[in-house]
Amino acid sequence: MTTEGLLALLTGYLLGSIPFGLILTRLAGKGDVRKVGSGNIGATNVLRAGGKWLAAATLVLDALKATVAVLIARRLWPGGEAYAAAGALVGHLYPVWLKFRGGKGVATYLGLLVPIFWPAALVYAAVWLVALVVIRISSVSGMLAAISAPIAAAALGQKVLFPMLLGFTLLVLWRHHENLARLRAGTEPRIGRKT
Repeated sequence: MTTEGLLALLTGYLLGSIPFGLILTRLAGKGDVRKVGSGNIGATNVLRAGGKWLAAATLVLDALKATVAVLIARRLWPGGEAYAAAGALVGHLYPVWLKFRGGKGVATYLGLLVPIFWPAALVYAAVWLVALVVIRISSVSGMLAAISAPIAAAALGQKVLFPMLLGFTLLVLWRHHENLARLRAGTEPRIGRKT
């Protein structure tokens, strides 16, 4: 790895590791989001802890931190965008500030797709939203969206992105292992429930 790549990776990690869900709920006086529901710092759990507006802000900021990381790399270290994207996702999933216990990466994945290959980001967002409306299980819609990303890139003429995006998808799926266990047990909550 080059120095530029390492700098892009580190920048991505530092931006990705900003726990916006935790910060916003604390600023709003809602306490520690990690002590509510699933204990996750992402938008779905923020919805349980703080309501729709805080959840929406968390989703947007978790996506934007990855977008910004990739754009910084593009500007300062051309060719380092993939490193910045990987750093942002890993930073969100495993933030050093929270003892490496972060979010599930669904919004952050969307955010890194926007500057890397926006048509795949559109497919991702559409799959996420449609699945959420139809199934109303946040984890399922997020996992389906993640699965769509490498497939969309390959189908839309960017096969070169497939290995990287497949790796990102596997990371997101791995972070959903507890959700998968609850889905098998029939205990995974639907959107709108408190637990």
